[in-house]
Amino acid sequence: MQFDVYENKNASTKKRFPYLLDVQAELLDSIGTRVVIPLAVETESKEIILSQLMPVLPVQGQNHVAVTPQLAGIPVRELSSQVENLSNFRTEILAALDLLITGV
Repeated sequence: MQFDVYENKNASTKKRFPYLLDVQAELLDSIGTRVVIPLAVETESKEIILSQLMPVLPVQGQNHVAVTPQLAGIPVRELSSQVENLSNFRTEILAALDLLITGV
């Protein structure tokens, strides 16, 4: 579901990005993939945090950076346990995607 946060099951990226934020609209559920933004623990993120492009979002009581430039499509089967829903941060998430795609 859009704005749900899932544990990252991929062993090679899980340490850097423990969670994945689903940003795809439910209208496209039938295509078998989901578009996600990886979330990095704020204190461990080595990325330069640009507040609009990479908003800080709370997951499980800890701040995480949405690494929007690493937006990816993954098979639905790669999404494991849903741990949070960030619908309350819809404005910030959509602003990050808008900046990434349109530059505005």
